[in-house]
Amino acid sequence: MTSIHRGYFGCRMTAVAAAVMLPAALALAGCSSVVSGTAVAANSQAGSLHHVAASLSSLLPAPGAFPAPYTAVVLPPPAAAEAAHDLVGIAAGATVTPPSCQPPAQDYSADGTAIIVGTDNSTRSTITIELARVTEPLSQRRDQLRECTKVTVRKNGNTATLRSELTPPPPIDADDTLAVRQTLTSGKAVKPLKQSMLSLVAQVGDVRITATFMTFGSNRPDTATLDQIFTDVVGKVRRS
Repeated sequence: MTSIHRGYFGCRMTAVAAAVMLPAALALAGCSSVVSGTAVAANSQAGSLHHVAASLSSLLPAPGAFPAPYTAVVLPPPAAAEAAHDLVGIAAGATVTPPSCQPPAQDYSADGTAIIVGTDNSTRSTITIELARVTEPLSQRRDQLRECTKVTVRKNGNTATLRSELTPPPPIDADDTLAVRQTLTSGKAVKPLKQSMLSLVAQVGDVRITATFMTFGSNRPDTATLDQIFTDVVGKVRRS
């Protein structure tokens, strides 16, 4: 199999990258844009978060919710854990500088994380929906991203640079929302490997919904499909 992305830490092929090449495997994608919807004021989420009783797997969109040319698959827990790391651009066990930019700990059990990935093999792009149980408000993650615009990531002797830029948050009915554009660059300066992501994030109670478009090429993000699926999932979580 020809490697499109071996991971920025050696020969490991990420869960996301495998999906770009395998229709029934895993994947992701990303970059810029504006989202449609009705603006709502963000909730401060002070105090305990409301518990959403429904299982995360039941709140994921069905594979059929991804329009052509995307082929979608729900990831089993081990693959979901790996894909979750790819979504934030920092592999498990990597050293992060500044240290304060290390993403918060996450529960990767079936009750803690659920992920479905839709892959467009023609463009080497993916749209990933992640649902995660959290104990902190989304504002904490926003503050971290605001402070961590440039992060150095090291593992197994390899180094990558993760750049993050907060963009206008999606106007959607949720407790809080944010949007972030990220690029992960690694490899030699002559021909660096670049992974681009656009993530729309919303929180409803103790469930955080992340929709990410990821690509390893120069493709523009499919914001229409990303917005549609994201909006549907946030509504589903809100109604549960």
